[in-house]
Amino acid sequence: MVIGRLAPSPTGAQHLGNARTYLLAWLAVRSVGGRVILRIEDIDSPRIKPWATAQAMEDLHWLGLDWDEGPDLGGPHAPYVQTERLPLYHQALDRLLRDDRIYPCTCTRTDIEQAASAPHLGHEGPLYPGTCAAWRYGDAKPSEGTYCWRFRSSNQPLTFIDAVSGKQTAMPLTDLGDFPVTRKDGGAAYQLAVVVDDAQMGVTQVVRGDDLLPSAFRQLQIYHALNLNPPHFAHVPLVLGEDGRRLAKRHGDTRLSWFREQGILARQIVGWAAASAGLCQRGTECMPQDLVHSFTWEKLPRDPVTLASNVPLFKAHQ
Repeated sequence: MVIGRLAPSPTGAQHLGNARTYLLAWLAVRSVGGRVILRIEDIDSPRIKPWATAQAMEDLHWLGLDWDEGPDLGGPHAPYVQTERLPLYHQALDRLLRDDRIYPCTCTRTDIEQAASAPHLGHEGPLYPGTCAAWRYGDAKPSEGTYCWRFRSSNQPLTFIDAVSGKQTAMPLTDLGDFPVTRKDGGAAYQLAVVVDDAQMGVTQVVRGDDLLPSAFRQLQIYHALNLNPPHFAHVPLVLGEDGRRLAKRHGDTRLSWFREQGILARQIVGWAAASAGLCQRGTECMPQDLVHSFTWEKLPRDPVTLASNVPLFKAHQ
C-alpha cells in the first residue's frame, strides 16, 4: 500500500503554494487507494508560531483534504508531532555516531561562507569545506553548545528517479558537501528528523516542492547509513511571485485563512490548484475527491506557477 504524508511546518500561515502541494500529495495517495498521515514538523523552534498548528489543520480540513492518522486521530505511529518524537532522533544520532558517519562541527555560517567555494547545486548555499571533518569517533568532543553534528557525505554518485523530474544524479560530497543533522543546541535538524519519521511511519511516497530536491540526496544517504528503506520522491514545481521568487508575504496576502475571510470558497482554491497542475480546465470549481480518479503525474506541467500581482485569482461568492 502506498503511504504518503502531509507535513505542515507551523512557522506561519499556510498559503496558495502550500495548498497546491498538499493537494498533489493527497491525490497521489488517494488515487491509488493509499493511506495519508498528517505530521506536524515543529522542530524549527525559533520560528514556530503557537497558533499555526491548529490553523494548518483547519486549512487542510477546509480544502477537503483528510488523513488516516495524525495528532487529532492518533494511530499506530504516534506521536505525530515532531517535538514529541525526540527520543527517536537521539537513537538514530547515536547509531550514526557509533558508525562514524557524523562529526562535531564548530564552524559558524560566516566561517563557511568565507572558506567555502561557490554554491554548486540548485539554490544551495556555500559548500562546506570540510574544516572539522578530521574528527573521528572516540576523539574528544568540543564544549557543549558550540557544535552541531555534521553528516559525512559520500564521494560516490547517487541516483534516484523522481516521479516529476525523472532521473536525478549527484555526487553528494562535491555537489552538496557534508551537512548538519543537529543544531548547535543538540536538537535534531530537518534532514535527520524527516528520515526517522518517514521510515518509522512507513511512508513510501514523499511529495513536496522542488526546492527540496537537493535534500533528497542528503536524506537518501541517511536512509542508507541507518539501513532504512527510502520512499519514492515526487518534487513538484513551486508557486512563485512575479519576481521569480518563492511565494511569500512580499507578493501580497495569499494566506488560505485570508481567502476564507474574504468569502472565497475552498472549491475555488482547489480548482485553481488543479487547473495549474493540468488536472482540470481553468475556472473549474471542484473539491479534491472530484479529482481522485483523473490524477496522474503525466499531466503535471514541469514549470513553476507564477502569480500575477495585478490579476485577481478569485471572486468572492455573495
